[in-house]
Amino acid sequence: MTEHATAAMSNQPQQVQLVYAMPSPQPDDEIDLGQIWAALWAGKWWIILSCMLATVVAAAIVITMPNIYRAKVVVAPSEEAQGGGLGAMAGQLGGLASLAGIDLKGNKVDKAAYAQEVVKSRAFVVDFIKRHELLVPLMAAEGWRPESDTLVINEDIYDEVSQTWVRKVKPPQAPKPSDWEAFDAFQKTYTVMQDKRSGMVTISVEHYSPTLAATWASLLVADINSAMRQADVNEAKRSIDFLKEHLNKTNVAEVQKIFYQLVEQQTKTIMLAEVRPEYVFKTVDPAVAPEKIEKPKRTLIVALATIVGGMLSTLVVLVRSFRQKPAGM
Repeated sequence: MTEHATAAMSNQPQQVQLVYAMPSPQPDDEIDLGQIWAALWAGKWWIILSCMLATVVAAAIVITMPNIYRAKVVVAPSEEAQGGGLGAMAGQLGGLASLAGIDLKGNKVDKAAYAQEVVKSRAFVVDFIKRHELLVPLMAAEGWRPESDTLVINEDIYDEVSQTWVRKVKPPQAPKPSDWEAFDAFQKTYTVMQDKRSGMVTISVEHYSPTLAATWASLLVADINSAMRQADVNEAKRSIDFLKEHLNKTNVAEVQKIFYQLVEQQTKTIMLAEVRPEYVFKTVDPAVAPEKIEKPKRTLIVALATIVGGMLSTLVVLVRSFRQKPAGM
């Protein structure tokens, strides 16, 4: 190259080359299934042992849990409960009956629905417990002996020898359970459900003893029938007394005729109520002592415990594995 060419090139502006540095690799946030599988495989024995431990512990717990049986009785609302019978015959007597507190207008009362609410009420349940002396089997029982069909009573709650309550509680509670406690305990043992399509009502009772569960279910039906029947009889008697009292105060023949008809209807109500043991509910399927255990669901409990144990142990293995992972990997 000549000197002139070299000088010309030296006089031209020099081009600056920019070198771009490559960005440093960022941590990969994507889940690497291979790493997860490797971590799980490395901790497989920990996961297996955790599942086995959870299974053994759950099995040991459910074995000690007492069996609970459920008895149920299926009943159908009677004609009287559905507003039939005398109530349907008395529409022609007009509104004068309302003076005596008698509903004979075409407003049919659903006694079956009313009876279902009564059987759930505190007053009915407390009276039911007292009448049939259910406080001890309700509040002190902790199991059942199938060979002798007897209850296992908790000695720390009730002393069978002296027949006294010995449970230790803080004031204002007393050793003997209150009506409130008894009601709260009993309402957890039974359910009342009605099928909206068929109208059938099912009353279910759960207890350690299948015999007592069936007995209580039957007694509930008998007592609610008796309570509703007695309430209607008492109401009819009060109405008759009212009608007879006002019958003597009027000389109008037409009014007297209506009063006599009302008295006749209320007398029929009393008569039919007294001859119908199943006044509101008719038994369709009576309660029997169940042979199948309702609770606890031992197989389900053990299976769930195994699954939970496996999930927790898997989570622990993954967390420990990724915490030990070197930075930048």
